Amino acid sequence: MNVLARIENVVYESLLCRDLPIVSLKEFENGKAFVNSSFVIDIKEGKIAVSHWVSAKRTRSYPFARVYDTMNYKTRVTIIPLVKDEGKDGDRDYLQWDTVSLMSLLGVHVIIAYYKKAKKSEEYKNKITDQEFDYKYLKEKLQELLKYKSGALHWNLKQLSEINKISKKCENAYYKQISKKCGVELHGIDSFKERIRQITEDVEKFKEFSRELAKSAQHRESLTTQPKERVVNEKGTITITNYLGGAYYFTVDELVIDKKKLFLIEKKHSRDSIPSLADVQDGLIKMILYSNLAQATVDGIEYQIKPVLGLTADHFTGLCGSLTELQACGKQLSKSDFEMLSTLFKEAEKNGFKVFIMDSSKKTLQDKFLDKIS
Repeated sequence: MNVLARIENVVYESLLCRDLPIVSLKEFENGKAFVNSSFVIDIKEGKIAVSHWVSAKRTRSYPFARVYDTMNYKTRVTIIPLVKDEGKDGDRDYLQWDTVSLMSLLGVHVIIAYYKKAKKSEEYKNKITDQEFDYKYLKEKLQELLKYKSGALHWNLKQLSEINKISKKCENAYYKQISKKCGVELHGIDSFKERIRQITEDVEKFKEFSRELAKSAQHRESLTTQPKERVVNEKGTITITNYLGGAYYFTVDELVIDKKKLFLIEKKHSRDSIPSLADVQDGLIKMILYSNLAQATVDGIEYQIKPVLGLTADHFTGLCGSLTELQACGKQLSKSDFEMLSTLFKEAEKNGFKVFIMDSSKKTLQDKFLDKIS
């Protein structure tokens, strides 16, 4: 099942953001700030919330959770490497247009970065670890951003137009410095140059090229059940367009149609108690989008949109689908889990989506919940 959806504005109030550490510009420049996944730089121009990705791939190390933690700040920046090459014995990931366009939709400024330092892995012959950004370059880009007057979309498009310059810095760092210093063979430079050529040739071609990759990944994911998911109904895909001309391709864990209602269900699973805060925040990025959809159709038929975040756990008994019901479930939760879920239910109520947590072995509980909120 494929959903075609349209989004106009993004209005959302985040309640589950972690308290971010405040760092100085000096700590940003020397890299000490990056021991934190997200942080706030307090300078005379104001506070800037910064998150950084450990890879260009959005399925590694909860990058959406990192971005979510910055959503309550007016100026939001996320740093994403153009390429991350772990060496011939590891992976190599590239930035995709759809990642940048999603950040534009969320009002997040992207700084496209590159790694300058790394250490040789102790376990693999041709693999590097502990990669570090060029912090001096990041400071220059941050100072440039502070003088920039347009919004996130225009800034991000400008960064894409400068990818060729960044790729030269990246190529030099990986193949002339890191590889030689660590004595590690990286993935082929010819394929690196070819991929960069495809990216830099034209931003429009980059969009189409990345979208094809995103659609392929979307299709693969729609056929796969991840360890952290418990799927009751069938997976589907959703294509979201907006007035900026962007197209966003996602896999929906479960799509359920009930009369004129379309349930878009994002699922997070835990084998122990309840899913972690990072898992929940990752799911909330989807809720930010789904709760702001203005229209959704399937096979040309328009449906009322019902976004749902479903949490399942092996060691949870019964089903809890509201703040009131949470009180009754409280005895089987730790204090911290209870507080997190209380805040989550409040966030859901403020932003127009539903949340439930249930015993992963009792699949019929979800159907009863959906019947209740229909």
